[in-house]
Amino acid sequence: MIRKILTYPDPELKKKSAPVTVINDKIRELVADMAETMYDAPGVGLAAPQIGVHQRVIVIDVAGKDEPPDLIMAINPVIVHAEGEEYEEEGCLSVPKYSANVRRHARVVVKALNLEGEEVTWKADELLAIAFQHEIDHLDGILFIDHISPLKREIFRRKYRRTMEEQEGGR
Repeated sequence: MIRKILTYPDPELKKKSAPVTVINDKIRELVADMAETMYDAPGVGLAAPQIGVHQRVIVIDVAGKDEPPDLIMAINPVIVHAEGEEYEEEGCLSVPKYSANVRRHARVVVKALNLEGEEVTWKADELLAIAFQHEIDHLDGILFIDHISPLKREIFRRKYRRTMEEQEGGR
C-alpha cells in the first residue's frame, strides 16, 4: 500500500525512532509499504519516520532506471565504520523541489537486521553510502537540510515558506 510521505516542516520528521524489538508481520507489511511508496514517489530511499512510523526501518534502492531493482531493507541500521569525505547534491522526498550540497562520509559499513532477523552487513560507497547516511539520519530526526550552513538553511526556509504560501493561495 502506498503511504503518504510527510513533508517539511511536519514536526513528526524531527522525532527519534525506536528500535524494532520484534520482526513480525506488521514490520514486514511496513517494509513492503515503504518499498512500494519509495518506488512510486520515485526515490532512492525512504525511512519509516517519513511515513509517520517511528521505528528504525529503512529501504534503499540506488539501481539506475536501466538496471533491475536492488532493494535493501534494513531494520535497526547502524553505521559501524565511516571514512573519507564527499560533498554531493542531495534531495529528499520529505523536502520536495529542493536540493543542496551536503558533506557526508565517502564510505560506510552498515549493520542491520533483515526481515528474518539475521544480521546483515553492507560496505557502501558513492550513492549507496550517501543514501544509508541520509536515511539513518531520518531515524534520528535529522533532515539533510540540517547539514547545510545556517545561512543556506535560512534562505531555504524563506523560499520554501513562500512556495508553500503560493501553493495554498492557488488552491
